[in-house]
Amino acid sequence: MTLARLPVLRTAAIAVAAATVLATLTGPPVLAKSPHDTAGPASSAVTRTDPRRTRGLFVDPKMPAARAGSEFARIGKLAQALWITDYYPTTSVRSAVRDYTSRAILAGKTPMMAVYAIPGRDCGLSSAGGFVTYPDYRAWIRQVAKGVKGQKAIVVLEPDAVAFMGDPRCTDAGPRQQVLAYAARLLRDAGAWVYLDAGHSGWRSAPEMARLLKLSGIRYARGFSTNVGNYRRTVDELAYAKALARKLGARGLPGKHYVIETARNGAGGDPVDGDVCNPTWARIGKAPSLVFEGRLDGYLWVKHPGESDGDASECHGGPPSGAWWPAGARVLLGR
Repeated sequence: MTLARLPVLRTAAIAVAAATVLATLTGPPVLAKSPHDTAGPASSAVTRTDPRRTRGLFVDPKMPAARAGSEFARIGKLAQALWITDYYPTTSVRSAVRDYTSRAILAGKTPMMAVYAIPGRDCGLSSAGGFVTYPDYRAWIRQVAKGVKGQKAIVVLEPDAVAFMGDPRCTDAGPRQQVLAYAARLLRDAGAWVYLDAGHSGWRSAPEMARLLKLSGIRYARGFSTNVGNYRRTVDELAYAKALARKLGARGLPGKHYVIETARNGAGGDPVDGDVCNPTWARIGKAPSLVFEGRLDGYLWVKHPGESDGDASECHGGPPSGAWWPAGARVLLGR
């Protein structure tokens, strides 16, 4: 990943946190309501019936931060997405998704996931991986959709996959667009609220992103996500999201909603270009919640604060990507 171009390293516990959650998927539900589980009023008779508007986001007690003790309660007691990657093979991903979403429903909450396994993921950079072929991915996403069917989940679909289109380090943009549309349609038909990822305010312009999202099947999605894994200020992301929604409307796709990642954008200033791997200036941001204010559905923590971005020389002494890192969590908490 060229740091000057894209100040983000995808972490999100692709292996370490996934293993922790998978190993304990049968754990007890959390029944207490969090003060951060907010949801706004319905806007129509149809939306009033959707439980996602009232039940709040699932705080998974099996996430690493939740298991790390009271010192990290400001992280562990807040809702964070479960990352569904190729760590979960096609033969078992359906049951993994079903187990997680069922625990959320038993707790009276909304399950939140990030699907992240597209071929050529991260264009071979820090979070390289995903399936080798598109037919393999299609078979896998069918099982994901079966696991999420009827569970009324929130799904952030393939962070960075659209924003990377056209990057000279990436290939097969055409098949990628087709398979994203396929995935969005399957997940929508399974009852998920799908947010196709739209990069962030410092990456692609709103007009260009609107063009790419249309080619990638956003017609099937509820909307789009921004700032996943990044540090951009919320005010900048709101402006970008509003502009992008307008551009989508101009392309015949009006009314799209959006969610904004705020896990690590609480420092109050612009990101420091080039210092994006476990940056010591980053702080946790606005607590995750569903707000339903106009087209803004909510603020999410998709990336898990306190899990390392990587162990390269510029990563401030962090462990391998995805590993829970107490020292890094303390930095994000301002300690």
